[in-house]
Amino acid sequence: MTHPPAVIEKAQRLERLLLRLEEDEPLEQVRVDLGLSVETEDIARLQAKYEAGGRSWEALIDGRHGHPQKAHSALREWMYERKREDESLTAGELAVEIEEQFQVELSIGHINYLLRKVELAGPRGRPYRRGEEDEESEATPTSEAQSDELIDNGGTFFPRSSEAGDEDQRGR
Repeated sequence: MTHPPAVIEKAQRLERLLLRLEEDEPLEQVRVDLGLSVETEDIARLQAKYEAGGRSWEALIDGRHGHPQKAHSALREWMYERKREDESLTAGELAVEIEEQFQVELSIGHINYLLRKVELAGPRGRPYRRGEEDEESEATPTSEAQSDELIDNGGTFFPRSSEAGDEDQRGR
């Protein structure tokens, strides 16, 4: 498969990074020299991929085939900062703002995934609806007489064991 020149060039730079690391050059210096943003925890994975591919730069070609990453680092940082400023923002509102700001369409689920990774998302699931239950409890207040009646009738459906004649059953 023919890859775009940028993808080939990146794979070749990754190969140079691995070769220079084998010569005990410091990672920070090599990253700066080659213009790569490789994390320390990714080095072992890249080395394994390089070895498994016969120590060829072709093994280091990323699976995106030159397609850009939608949620790039600048977009993510902007989104995180925006969420920190206004915690009441929903993922849907953020999606609209991201589209306006960056001309990138992200799904609500992906936005929530990104926010969860940095602990900025709310709990999963639907929010608890407090308004309806509070209105119902205020609309039907129970008086003391009603609550006493409820307690007196509380055993109607669940009779005590002595009243139900279960005592001889427990003795066996």
